[in-house]
Amino acid sequence: MIGHAPLAPGRLGERIDPAALGTYLTELDTWVRERRRDLDDVDSAALAAGDKAALTGDILLSMALWKAVADRQRLLVATWDGGRVGDVERERLSTLIWGRLDATLDAATAKAARSAAGGANLALSVPEACRLSDALLGQLRVRLHLDPAADEHARRVKDLRAQLERLRDQIALEPAPAQPAASKLWDRLRTRVDEVTTKAQRGGDVGGLLGPLENDAARFERDLIVGGAKRRDAADEIRSLTELRDDLEAREAALSDLAATVSRTLMPAPRYAVPDVSLLGPVPSAPEELLAYKKRLERVTAAMNLVSETCTAALAAHEDLVARLATVQARERGRPTPGLAELVAVTATVLDTRPTRIAVAEHLIAACEAWPVPAEKESA
Repeated sequence: MIGHAPLAPGRLGERIDPAALGTYLTELDTWVRERRRDLDDVDSAALAAGDKAALTGDILLSMALWKAVADRQRLLVATWDGGRVGDVERERLSTLIWGRLDATLDAATAKAARSAAGGANLALSVPEACRLSDALLGQLRVRLHLDPAADEHARRVKDLRAQLERLRDQIALEPAPAQPAASKLWDRLRTRVDEVTTKAQRGGDVGGLLGPLENDAARFERDLIVGGAKRRDAADEIRSLTELRDDLEAREAALSDLAATVSRTLMPAPRYAVPDVSLLGPVPSAPEELLAYKKRLERVTAAMNLVSETCTAALAAHEDLVARLATVQARERGRPTPGLAELVAVTATVLDTRPTRIAVAEHLIAACEAWPVPAEKESA
C-alpha cells in the first residue's frame, strides 16, 4: 500500500487552529507507520533485485526522509501534548511542521542523503519531505515491478492527476527563467495522463502506460523539490558569505588603523598590506560561482589574520622593551651606578621617539641590563 502525504495546515509562523493540528498529527502518524512498511517491502524487493546497486541511492534517501519525518513527528506529538496547547505551543508546532528538517539528520545520514539527492542539503519542511518520499516510493515500486493490480488503475490515474496539481504549484515556485521549460514538461505529462484516462475509460489496458508515466512524474517532482532545496542552500550560502564579507570590511578598516599605529610607533615597521575587500566585488548570486568566491574570502581572511598577528606582536615587543627599561630604572634608583643613569636617559629618549628605532632600543636595553651594579654594602 502506498500512503500519500497528509495535507499540512497553516504556514510558517502561524498559530495553527488546534482542530486542524489534531487532524494533521493523526494523519501524519498513520503516514509514518504505513511508509515504514512500504519501505520495508521495497527494501526486501531491492535485495532480491539484480540491479540493487542502482537503487541504493534512492533507498538511502527514502530512509533518510522517513527518519527525519518520524523524528520530527515525535517532537510534534510531544509539543501537542494531547491537545493541551496555547498560543506559544501552536506557533512552535507551526515551526516544527514548516521549518527545515536537515538539522534533524545525524551526520552520516545527512551525508548519504545529500549524496543521493545530488549534493543538496535537503532543507525541506515536513510536508515537502513527505511529498518527496511519496514520489521516490512510487518511482522505486515501478522500477522494482511492484505495481498494484489492474483493478487499481483508476486509483493510480487519480493519483497522477493529484500529482499534476502538486507539480503545478511547485512550478510556480521556480525562478522565472526556469518556469517555461518546467511548464512544457508539465504540459507533456498532462497530455499523457489525459491519453491514459481516455484509454482507460474506453476499457483499454493501461497497465503498461501507467508505470513509465508514474516514474516520469515522480522524477519530475523529485527534481523540482530537490532543486528548490538547492536554491535554499544557495540563498543560505549567499547570506553567510555576505556576513563574512561585511565582517572583513569592518576588519579592513580596523587593521588599517592598527598598521598605521605600528608605522608611527616602530622603525622598521612590518610591511604587510591590508587586503582591499572591495576588490572582491559583491557576493555572486549564481550557485556555481559561490564556491570560488568563498575561497577568495578565505584567502583574504588568512591575509588579515597574518597582518593582525604581525602588528600585534610588533607592538607587544615595543611594550616589552618599555617594561624592561622600567625594571632597570627601578634598580638604578635603589643603587645609583656611575654611567648607568646617563645610559638609561638615552634609552628612554630613544623609546619615546616616534617612530622608535627598535633595533637601537633593543641594544640599549641589553646594555642597561648588562651594566654592572655595585654590590650592596654590608651593615656594620
